[in-house]
Amino acid sequence: MSILRKGLKGAPVKRLQEFLGIDADGDFGTGTEAAVRQYQQDNGLAVDGIAGPDTFSAMGLYELILLRVGSVGTAVKNLQKGLGIAADGIFGGGTEAAVKEFQQANDLSVDGVAGPNTLAKLDTFEEVTAETVRKSHVTKEEEEQFEAEPLPNLDGINVTAESDTPVPQPEEASVWGKVKGWFS
Repeated sequence: MSILRKGLKGAPVKRLQEFLGIDADGDFGTGTEAAVRQYQQDNGLAVDGIAGPDTFSAMGLYELILLRVGSVGTAVKNLQKGLGIAADGIFGGGTEAAVKEFQQANDLSVDGVAGPNTLAKLDTFEEVTAETVRKSHVTKEEEEQFEAEPLPNLDGINVTAESDTPVPQPEEASVWGKVKGWFS
């Protein structure tokens, strides 16, 4: 699932830190974790120090919402309702298939991942507007400071790059561009 937690680095982390009013260095360390916990506690959310779709929704950071297989919660329920499928709040294979079908029907990139472009087309995500989609993009300059960072160890799985060959990047990419690849 696409979440921000201790050990991750990049433009999404920096945006979260800016919202929280803490040092925005793009490195999710103990200070960021403590600030997320405090925000969650102050706003009636599950307190785990991990920023995921429901925390982003509460913060109004809709540009950081990225729902994929493994995601759970209210944002997933809203996605499922918008797709017209059973809304259990668990993003599994059936939801992924429905997202792909929706993306195909709406001339979107068909990847089964519901980010701002997909969510903006659903009636159940009125907060996700054209402005949100615009905010979900970062320039090459915004992300390049994090390019040399090692990939994090996620859930005990050591995620490593397959090649040292740089992959060409478009001038503007999703705020989740690098992070999204960690979960592929």
